[in-house]
Parts: sequence; C-alpha cells; structure tokens
Amino acid sequence: MSKKLAASLPSARQPAAALSCAQCDLRPLELFQALEPAELELVQSLKRRDMMLAAGKALIQEGQVDAPLYTLQRGWAFRFKTLSDGRRQILNFLLAGDFIGVQQKMGDAAPHGVETLTDSVFCVFQRDSLWEIHRRSPSMGFNVTWLTAHEESLVDDTLLSVGRRSAEERIATLLILLYKRAAALQQDAATKGVPFPLTQQHVADALGLSLVHTNKTLRKLEKRGLHHLEDGRLFMRDVKALARLADLYGDGRPPIRPLV
Repeated sequence: MSKKLAASLPSARQPAAALSCAQCDLRPLELFQALEPAELELVQSLKRRDMMLAAGKALIQEGQVDAPLYTLQRGWAFRFKTLSDGRRQILNFLLAGDFIGVQQKMGDAAPHGVETLTDSVFCVFQRDSLWEIHRRSPSMGFNVTWLTAHEESLVDDTLLSVGRRSAEERIATLLILLYKRAAALQQDAATKGVPFPLTQQHVADALGLSLVHTNKTLRKLEKRGLHHLEDGRLFMRDVKALARLADLYGDGRPPIRPLV
C-alpha cells in the first residue's frame, strides 16, 4: 500500500473512492481467472463501495448479525474464534482476492471474527448479493462455491498441523503456504521476498503453540538456513528442504482461482 494511502487511513472504517471492477489491480494477475464481460458487469452492479480499514481493526465481530460480504482488495487479515477467557484460535489468514463472510448463514450471527493484520482495502457487498449471484449467473455461483471450498481446504491444513504435525512441521507449513500465496500476488516472482506482517503471537495462535515454543522454533529453522525474516518480509533460503520438513501435499502454490 502506498504511503499516501496508508497515511489517509483512520483508526476505524472509512469509505474509499469506489474503484471500477474492470480497473482492479488484481484482475491482470495470472493467479485470477478472467471474467466474461457479463460476469464483470454483475459483480460491479452488486458492489456497494470500497472501504479502508486500519491494521488491527475488526472487520467482522464474532456474533455480528447480517455482516456484509467483502473481497479483500489490498492488505492482510485473518479469521478467528475465541473462548470465553480470551484464548484465540486463528482459523486462516486472508490475502488479496479472498472473499470474506460467506460462512455466515443469512440472518444468523457470524460464527467467527475477522481482523485486519495490515492497513487494508475491501470491496463491500450486501449479503443478499449471494442470492443475486446464484440467480443471475450460475457460473459465478459456482465461483463462490469454489472459493468457499478452497478456504475450507486451508482450514483443513491448519487442523492437520495443530492435530498431527510437530512444531517444526507446523511452522514450515505455514511459512511455505503463506510465502507461495503472497508471491502469487507479486509481479517480481518474490525476488525481494514477500510481506510477512504476522507477529509471533499470530503464528502461535494459528498453530496451537506457546509463544516461547514459536520463538525457539522460528529461530531454529532460520539458523538451519531454511528461511529469513527481516523488516516484515519473508525470504526463502531453501524451499525444497522446508517443503520436505512440512510434508506438504503438492508444492504449496495456490491454484488459479476466481475473483469476485
């Protein structure tokens, strides 16, 4: 995000100048499927506004009723659930292009919260947009289903890590998956690394580790020359070794995907 835009972000929500869907910076990326003109027109007609939200702010509150739908246009966020004593489980991390809020049933309370990791920009859609998408374009309805299923698969990876992987395997998996997802959003093939706005507490909350164990494991993997973290950026030093440690299914690269 540019310094000018970041400086304009307040501590809470603020409308942003509406961006035409056809002019979205994400659409030319190879990661995203091209939409037919009629599909792009449909998305544009359902979009209500753009919204900027500063880092560390709630996009969706746990238990919120009738929360809008969002596409994350710029920035990072995460979905989470908390227990009554404040303990938090991060379900998955959200990057540009992710469609947010579908898990909430119409009229029901949101089963999880969403918080920004960085200053972020969102496209905002009313909840009844889901009905319109399915009614007016079966292909776009399938796209929404695909995105929801894909996000579920990311949560499955988190569950596998928390349930069966060792601390080293958990962190290796997280690093590779986030690195590959972030790299797919860049034009430079991640030659200068990728943004990594997570704190060690975020990593711990996502992987079910203590903060101390997280710190020790990250330092251990870095000393082995597998990765490097510097100034909020993640650099890969030995991707193959890290992938072997993670025991990933596939190479971790995100599939070509729809963009709502």
